[in-house]
Amino acid sequence: MILIALSAVILPLILLGILNMPATKGMSISATIVLLEGYFFWKMPSKVLLASILQSVHKALPILWILFGALMMLNILQHTGAIDRINSGFHQISADMRLQLILVAFLFGGLIEGVSGFGTPAMVTAPLMIALGYSPMAAVTLSLVADSTPASFGAVGTPLTVGLSNVSDKSDFLNNIGQRITQLDLFSGTFMPLLLVFMLIFLFGKNDEKKSKDFLALVPWTLFIGLVYSLFALIVSFLISYEFVAILAPFFTIIVAIISIKINFLLPKKILQEPWTTSTKDIKSDHSMSLLTAWSPYIVVILLLLATRTIMPLKNFLTQNINLSWNNILGFKQINSDWEFLYSPGTLLTIAAIIGLLLQVKSLKSFLPTAKKVAFSMKSTAIALIVTLIMVQIFTNSELNQSNIPSMPMYIAQVISKYLSSVWIVIAPFLGQLGSFVTGSTTVSTLTFGQIQADIATKAGVGTDLVLAAQLIGAAAGNMICVHNIVSVSSVVGLTGQEGNILRKTAVPALIYGLVVGIVGFIFTLVI
Repeated sequence: MILIALSAVILPLILLGILNMPATKGMSISATIVLLEGYFFWKMPSKVLLASILQSVHKALPILWILFGALMMLNILQHTGAIDRINSGFHQISADMRLQLILVAFLFGGLIEGVSGFGTPAMVTAPLMIALGYSPMAAVTLSLVADSTPASFGAVGTPLTVGLSNVSDKSDFLNNIGQRITQLDLFSGTFMPLLLVFMLIFLFGKNDEKKSKDFLALVPWTLFIGLVYSLFALIVSFLISYEFVAILAPFFTIIVAIISIKINFLLPKKILQEPWTTSTKDIKSDHSMSLLTAWSPYIVVILLLLATRTIMPLKNFLTQNINLSWNNILGFKQINSDWEFLYSPGTLLTIAAIIGLLLQVKSLKSFLPTAKKVAFSMKSTAIALIVTLIMVQIFTNSELNQSNIPSMPMYIAQVISKYLSSVWIVIAPFLGQLGSFVTGSTTVSTLTFGQIQADIATKAGVGTDLVLAAQLIGAAAGNMICVHNIVSVSSVVGLTGQEGNILRKTAVPALIYGLVVGIVGFIFTLVI
């Protein structure tokens, strides 16, 4: 039975990661097999399976709406020429693509994660990176890997607030977990900028003998930026609240990073040439549009996201009006799908795109033609996303069965813990990754496994706060390998069908990150 329960993990790895099938085909096969297994082995009633399919279709809609908003933003910035102005603005800070990678993917993406979450950061940063000269494959891979460390606290702390709601909703408990996450990340998250630069150079750089030298030259600065980020996160978690870690930490670190670049602190004396510097002849010099105007749609997005998540009367209004959620699907109170339309990042991205048009070209003539083009470009993505979610929802809804056995994810956790409870702190982050890989969400992974992680920690005599922190960090790292995140971001940059290739590239850093967190957690158990 354990192999059947694990099929939702094993099948995508084989079909996408090894056989290199496109997501539309590979995930269709995976969903079909998991559906049949749910019916014949888990004894899920036909009505539950149908409700899960309907839930999947509905859950795909808000994700596709976010994707639509991200694509609208990209297309409109290209139409107005703002993307070229943003490009030249980054080159005024530094033409070194290694530094731009940290500024855009890790820090700007981290800020987007802090106020939005739900896969939005990589969909926003990957197109920006392509405009800066990165290949589409590099942009997608590095954006996904970067959207990991901040995701523990994404969307104003949702992974803790909602993800741990099955364990406890007391603010002191949640703040304690948040503090423990930042303590672990001092020894793991600090290395994320270093890992990103390593991947850029050794996976996507030219095949020459200078790779090691190019990497080692930037080790001091990347470690400095990683440590600054981790220290800011630690300070915010202890002095303010876990809810603002992924907003304030990247914001202040961006300032420190720009200053350090300007004064050449811990940086090599000369800027390297290709592939770390895009050719100056490719950089447009038309500065008729101000940098502030060019960035205005992104500024609007961040302000809207921040306001709608922190101003409670506004949040209540947006969540209670035009609520397209579907609850109690086919009469099952456990099967629901949320879509608060006005509160959705997709709506806010679309509004920001409209404002960008008005500010940059003072006309909305191109909006409808662009929207039509974007909508038609999303057809294959919609198919891949829906079949992926069908597999996910059958997997998570499998507790509704006639065999009186736990759901597939709980069955996996119970079997693993039976044999590995003595070293559970090392295993905990990987269970978090497993949850995110299948469900596509740090929050849902923690909601699924949070209680069993706490129970195992108690039985194993390990601190519950430490194990739950490892769960959340692992679930955040799972964003790197989450199939529907990969499908969505690939669509934004035109890499539909390359999902398996991307998964192979992100799997290794995800596993390394999980291992580092596990080892650091084990050391913590020895000293605290």
